[in-house]
Amino acid sequence: MDYKYFTSESVCEGHPDKICDLIADSILDEALSGDKNSRVACEVCCSSGMVLVMGEFSTEHYIDIPRIVRRMIREIGYDRPELGFDYNAAVLSYINQQSEDIARGIDNGEKTADKADNLGAGDQGMMFGYASSETKELMPLPVTLAHALTRRVSEARKSGEIKYLRPDGKAQVTVAYQDGKPVFVDTVVVSCQHGPDVDIETLRREVTEKIIKKAISPALLTDATKFYINPTGRFVKGGPHGDSGLTGRKIIVDTYGGIVPHGGGSFSGKDPTKVDRSASYYARYAAKNVVAAGLADRCLLQVAYAIGRAYPVSLGVDTFATGKLPDEQIEAIVRKVFDFRPYSIIEQLGLRAPIYAKTTNYGHFGKEGLPWERVDKIQELLRLK
Repeated sequence: MDYKYFTSESVCEGHPDKICDLIADSILDEALSGDKNSRVACEVCCSSGMVLVMGEFSTEHYIDIPRIVRRMIREIGYDRPELGFDYNAAVLSYINQQSEDIARGIDNGEKTADKADNLGAGDQGMMFGYASSETKELMPLPVTLAHALTRRVSEARKSGEIKYLRPDGKAQVTVAYQDGKPVFVDTVVVSCQHGPDVDIETLRREVTEKIIKKAISPALLTDATKFYINPTGRFVKGGPHGDSGLTGRKIIVDTYGGIVPHGGGSFSGKDPTKVDRSASYYARYAAKNVVAAGLADRCLLQVAYAIGRAYPVSLGVDTFATGKLPDEQIEAIVRKVFDFRPYSIIEQLGLRAPIYAKTTNYGHFGKEGLPWERVDKIQELLRLK
């Protein structure tokens, strides 16, 4: 039979790039907890023994950056020197105020009587939102399974179920599709950081039984499914001791696993006036409601902005020929139901709250409890059908 294959990956909390993302989002949360109008653009990099925090902040709230950095490193699991990186790392910070040229674009907007017109986009750019009926989360199956694997790795480590695991790790899943529907898992790759004393046969056996077979439904695994577990045979040196980390380097992991385009902007460390983040969340919200309403089996929504302007410069819908209505009609309905001006996005989704640290790991989409994952616009969409 003819199959098409698609692969997505995920990374564990202790991956160097995800350490940086979590620190940046935790700093953002701290700023918003004391000043909901904080403007934050926080970048973090880390390497063995050091963390550097950079960015442009405008906030009335004092942020103890070294305390947050060290707390998050410890919570992730880098809690002892033998790991080569731990919470006693040196913390350097270089923080400036937000550029007045950027601030004036956000603050001035369109200058009308409607206050939603008067908050401009924090930058130009294009953003994408996506939903698919192939999983209950309305997410692509490959990235959903990859996240399930890395989440399970972290659970096994933190609970002590697999005592030799360490914080760094990655997973990758290849799914076979037929006629656009996922059929089975073709390949699973898992790489787990581990202590120096475990033998590779034990690790591979336990990861297979306690990680892979618990994270992936047996109905998706076949006798021909290939498992590659720690393919090099050794992964002791990991985290920032093994490789440097940087915010925004896992944008495909953060979104849809590469199955649809990404606008290029990263999420972590950015307050909601940055449409890279807020409009991507809102586009997911709109696309998810379209699919949940049964208007399409797949929905990709693209939106684009000019800095300082409230209204998007473009908005488009692609249902990949799965729409129950023409794409142009679905787009017209979306435009009536969803308000893509930044002020409206922020207010509708409650984005000035300190909710961002919980978005960092295992993807920003498909997780319960996040406001852009609600499906509360179904009836409005159907009334305009």
